Amino acid sequence: MATFGFFRNISKNIARVFSGWNLVWILAAFVLTGILVFSGFDWRYFELTRNAILQNILWPAVLLGGFVPMFGILPFWLLSSWAKKRKLEIVAFAVGQAVVLGWLVSSFFKFFTGRPEPPGIIAGGLISDTSHIFRFGLGRGGIFFGWPSSHTAVAFSMALALITLRPKDKFLKYIALAYAFYIGIGVSATIHWFSDFLAGAIAGAVIGAVVGKSFRSGKLKT
Repeated sequence: MATFGFFRNISKNIARVFSGWNLVWILAAFVLTGILVFSGFDWRYFELTRNAILQNILWPAVLLGGFVPMFGILPFWLLSSWAKKRKLEIVAFAVGQAVVLGWLVSSFFKFFTGRPEPPGIIAGGLISDTSHIFRFGLGRGGIFFGWPSSHTAVAFSMALALITLRPKDKFLKYIALAYAFYIGIGVSATIHWFSDFLAGAIAGAVIGAVVGKSFRSGKLKT
């Protein structure tokens, strides 16, 4: 079955994300978030980046970060399958799994941390520092906003899966990283705090590397 490719080692890959050095990186995301929040960096970054010029430049990242994972991978897989390009099919399966795991892991953390999105800018008015607010519990903040950034986690999981699968392709590496950083920085200056971006980047990189290694380790069966 073709779907076997997408589900390759998926349960093992989830376990790997939360074990060994990968778990250390995940915990580092928590620690770095605390540092950025309590040092006041998150709020200062918010004040510096919420201006009209940056918003116009970076807001497309919000749309691209949702559009590319949702509508870009399926056509790529269909085209590679139609052309009988097995190596490209494997890439499509790996990136697809990385996207799903990136979204699931980031949504899992959001469900328990309940961090509100940054406030809107009130022209000519004053707004108080809300960067330190977390509503810990079960689903108190939903899973569509908050910590970590799903846009960023998915973008970096895609990028690292590609880079791990195709380590010698320097052009692909630069394009994948440029896309991931544009999405991450873009959402950090629009709908997320900087620490949301940093934590999402760390989690996404771990997930992408795990998935990429899993698909690279052996041939898929159909």
